[in-house]
Amino acid sequence: MRVCVAGAAGAFGQKHLDAITKIDGVQVTSIVGREVASTKAAAEARGIGHWTLDLAESLAREDVDCVILSTPTQMHADQAIQCLHAGKHVLVEIPMADNLTDSRRLVAVQQETGLVAMAGHVRRFNPSHQWLHNKIKAGELSLQQLDVQTYFFRRTNTNALGKPRSWTDHLLWHHACHTVDLFQYQAGAVASQVYGLEGPRHPELGIALDMSIGLKVPSGALCTLSLSFNNDGPLGTFFRYICDNGTYIARYDDLVDGYENPIDLSDVAVSNNGIELIDREFFSAIEEGREPNGSVAQCLPAMETLDRIEKSFGG
Repeated sequence: MRVCVAGAAGAFGQKHLDAITKIDGVQVTSIVGREVASTKAAAEARGIGHWTLDLAESLAREDVDCVILSTPTQMHADQAIQCLHAGKHVLVEIPMADNLTDSRRLVAVQQETGLVAMAGHVRRFNPSHQWLHNKIKAGELSLQQLDVQTYFFRRTNTNALGKPRSWTDHLLWHHACHTVDLFQYQAGAVASQVYGLEGPRHPELGIALDMSIGLKVPSGALCTLSLSFNNDGPLGTFFRYICDNGTYIARYDDLVDGYENPIDLSDVAVSNNGIELIDREFFSAIEEGREPNGSVAQCLPAMETLDRIEKSFGG
C-alpha cells in the first residue's frame, strides 16, 4: 500500500506519519505541504522520496494508491473529491467539510466512484471509546448522559505545535464534530432534539470562542457539550460517560472509572494509539474492498446534526 500524506508538516500530519511506521506493508511515497522549507525537511527527515506543494502532482503518480489529508479544514471537501476523481482512496481528517452542502457533495462523489473515502473520526477508534462501545453493544452498559468538555486556549491562529495556522479553526464544525459523531455512534441513533448557544464572536478571528451544545436521542440519552477557546489550562477533550451501571471518564486513549481507577484496555485492539488504529482501518478497508468504520457516508448524519445545531444559534 503506497500512500501520500498531505499536510505532512502539520501537527496531525506528523501523527499519521508516525502511525504509518508501525503498520506493515504500507509505505509513504509522497508528501504534500504548504511551504518549501518545512515540506522538504519533513521528507528528508523520514526518507520519503517525493515531496511537493501541489496535491495534483502527487495524485498523478503511479506509486500513490491512497491519500491521507491533514490539510486545513476549508480545503477538506474539495481535496477529498479531487483525490476520488483521480482514482485514489482517501482518508480526510475531521471534519470532512465545514458545511453540510460540501459534506453531501463528497458523499455523492464517493458513491459514484465506489472508492474508499473515510473521515477522520478518531474517537470511534480510541481504545477508551472502543471499550465502552463494546460494552454498550453487548448490553452491559446503557448510556444515560455523555458529558464532554473540549477546552483550548486559542485566541490566535496557532496549531497544536504552537505554530501559525494559515486557516481559522472552528468549535462547531471541527471540535464539536468529534463529540456529535461519537454520541450518535455510541447511542446508535441520530439526535432527535438539539440546541446550541454560542458566545461573542472574536473581532479578528470572526468565530465564537465559547459554545454550549445539547443533544438528545430517542432513547432519552443526553449529551452535554461545553467548548471553549478561552480556557487557560490543560487542553483537550474529556468525556464522562454516565451509564446505568457505572461512570467512566475517557481521555483520548485512556479510561478510568468514576473514582479515577484505571480500566485495562490492553485487549481492546492491536494498538493503544487511536491514530494508528484509524489508519489501520483505512488500509484494511482498501485491501478488503469494503466500507470502513467511519466512512464519509456513516459520518454524514453527524454533519447533518451540526447543521441543525448551527441553525439553532439564532441571534
